[in-house]
Amino acid sequence: MAQLSFYSAEANRPHAGDLSGLLCCQAQMSEFARTAARLTLRVDEPWRARLVVRALAERGIDGTHTVTGEGEHGVRTAFRSDLLRLAEEWTKEGEKFAPNGLALDGGALRLWVLAAGTWLAGSYLLGLDPEAPRTYDTVRGALGAAGLPATLHAGGDEGPGLRISGRRRLGRLAELVGRPPSVTAENHWPAVSRVRQSA
Repeated sequence: MAQLSFYSAEANRPHAGDLSGLLCCQAQMSEFARTAARLTLRVDEPWRARLVVRALAERGIDGTHTVTGEGEHGVRTAFRSDLLRLAEEWTKEGEKFAPNGLALDGGALRLWVLAAGTWLAGSYLLGLDPEAPRTYDTVRGALGAAGLPATLHAGGDEGPGLRISGRRRLGRLAELVGRPPSVTAENHWPAVSRVRQSA
C-alpha cells in the first residue's frame, strides 16, 4: 500500500481552514456587523452542491443546498463567528482578496476539486472566480508551492481556471485530494487511472 503524503486530505482531519479551497474558486464571504461571516458558493451541478454540504458537515459547519429561481445551484452557510477570521483574511477594502502566505494542503484542494474541478483535454482544470481576477496570481503561486505548477486558462465555456498538466503533477494532485466521495464525482475527479489515459 502506498504511503499517504503528509499533506493529503486522507492523512489529515478535516478542519474549517479547508474552506480556503472554496475561496480559491467562486465562493464568496460576507460579514455581519464584524461579528460573524457567511460563505456562499455557486456551482454548475447539483451533485457538487450536495457533496460540498457533506464536506462542510465533516468540518462541523452546517451548509444548505440552495437553488435560485433560475435553477442555479449553490451552497450557503449561516452567519458564524468562527468564519469571521476567514472572511477577514480573504477581504481587502471590501473586495475578495487572496491572502499572502496562502498555503494549500490536501483538504483545501479537495474542496476546490469538489466545487470547481474538471478534466479538460488531458489536463485538470481547477476553476477560478471570474469575478475576482486579482486573486489569480496569489492562488496560482500557492498551488505551485504545493508542488502543482499550473498555467492560467483564460476561459471559454468552462470559465477561467488553473490548468495542471503532466503525469507527475496530475498524480500528485490525485494523491493530495484522495479518493472521489461518490460515483457521481468520479468523471470529474483527478485519479491515477485517468492520468494514465490522458498522459
